[in-house]
Amino acid sequence: MSEVKISAATRTEFGKGAARRIRRESKVPGVLYGHGSDPLHLTLPGHELLMALRTPNVLIALDIDGKTELAIPKSVQRDPLKGFLEHVDLLLVKRGERVNVDVFVQTEGELAPGGFLLEHVLNALPVEAEATHIPESVTVSIEGLAAGDSILAKDITLPKGTTLAVEEDAVVLQVLAAQAEEAPEGEEAVEGEAAEA
Repeated sequence: MSEVKISAATRTEFGKGAARRIRRESKVPGVLYGHGSDPLHLTLPGHELLMALRTPNVLIALDIDGKTELAIPKSVQRDPLKGFLEHVDLLLVKRGERVNVDVFVQTEGELAPGGFLLEHVLNALPVEAEATHIPESVTVSIEGLAAGDSILAKDITLPKGTTLAVEEDAVVLQVLAAQAEEAPEGEEAVEGEAAEA
């Protein structure tokens, strides 16, 4: 996992007005917290942060007034209509420290023939990993699975140094039989009457 370096500035203005001014300058207000330290209010460059957040569980090396701090995104708020970043909460981490994160579950292969449906019971798998070696995703083979088959958390091969942070028997994926939709009774008669009229 690579680190993304971002320069950040501390900020002393708070509230909606200050946040709007920061966003007008194409920057994003944020807070860095963790390890029992006081929260540090930051202003981050909008475009660089947006690009960094495209990588799941990205490790960010923040340059704050000449001092480098490592952080992972904990909460990201986006504008619901336009999608731009409104605010970000960053969790302070140290090299060698283990953190709990959610890792996306990707699938490969084809289900058995027969029109089966794959249900993602968990879209992301809770794991514990070293802060500088967080996997972006895990890949699971669904080759040949049929209705009634499921993949449990313990069935997923995790990268070295990563452990489950969920029950081993938790269902991650399950295969369902596709059900044909039947028209409610009486609907055909109504359609026939409309055709005659």
